[in-house]
Order: sequence, then C-alpha cells, then structure tokens
Amino acid sequence: MDAASEAGFHEFVESRSGVLFRTALLLSGGDRGAAEDLLQNALIKAAGRWQRIDEPEAYVRQVLYRQQISRWRLRWRSREQVVAEPPEPGRAAAGGDPVHDAELRIVMARALRRLTVKQRTMLVLRYYEDLPEAEVAAVLGCSVGTVRSTTRRSLDKLRAMSPELASLGLDPPGTPQPVREEQLTEVKP
Repeated sequence: MDAASEAGFHEFVESRSGVLFRTALLLSGGDRGAAEDLLQNALIKAAGRWQRIDEPEAYVRQVLYRQQISRWRLRWRSREQVVAEPPEPGRAAAGGDPVHDAELRIVMARALRRLTVKQRTMLVLRYYEDLPEAEVAAVLGCSVGTVRSTTRRSLDKLRAMSPELASLGLDPPGTPQPVREEQLTEVKP
C-alpha cells in the first residue's frame, strides 16, 4: 500500500470506526469482545484490498455481515452466550428524553439478546441498517422468502419474549396498532 492509500485508510478508520463498531456490537448481541473481533477482521480485509475498493464502508459492512453469518452457521446448534451488560448507550436523540432513550436502549439490547444470532442478524439488517428484503437476501445468501419468514418469526418471538417493549411505547416494526374508540365510525345505511 502506498503512502496516499495508507493515509486514506487511516482517515477512513478514524472517521467511520465508531459507526461500524455499533453495527458490529448489534450483530454480536452486545458482546464487546466479539464486536471488536468482527470489526478488526473486517478492517484487516479492507486494508488488504484498499486500493481496489470503490465504496469502503459498504465493503466493510458486507464483511461484517458475512463474518457474523459464518459464526452463526458454525455454531448453528450451540447455545448462545449471554453477556452481563448491555452495549454502551449512544447519545440521546436531539430533543428526546435522555432517560427514556437510555431505558429504551437497555430494554432493546436485552430483548435482542434473547433472539438467536440468525434472528438478531435479520432484524439488524432489516430495521437498524434499513436494508430492503432483496438486499438482505443478497447479503445473507438466501432467498427473499427466507428473509421474510425469518424476520416475521423473529418479530413474533421478540414480541412474545419481550412484553416490556410495549410498556415503553415501542412496538417492534410491523406490530398492528390498537384501534382507538374515536377511530371507529358507524356506517349508516
């Protein structure tokens, strides 16, 4: 790697590693060590191909996803390891209630840890990364139908295992909202 490429790589790592680490942390279920390993391996792979990469962040994210997929495929039947602490909370949303935001992050991290690695990966890609189903299918190497069914089952399991999400005023995506009385209108013949 020449000096200009090396400088570009260092600049990329300094500016984007925080955001990429948060993604790795979500993919790893809050396990900081596993998240650090995921990100470090992804950055090592990116450094080796740096001069040929057109979109470095997209490349590193793709490597993160694929590494996590490899991990859960290897440990397909093994029990998931639970971590003692939720991931570090980020900054409170501008204008939001910082206490509510912190509580929400803790409850959501706890709820996500209850899912399998595959289910958590699907939800992170679909709702945190906001990728369409077709892109998630391409990243994970599966069909769109598999993405849909796994996402649906993951959300159902999240709702069933984490009723505390509803108490915070947050329903996972796709939850039907209750009909309020004032929304009902009589149809007159």
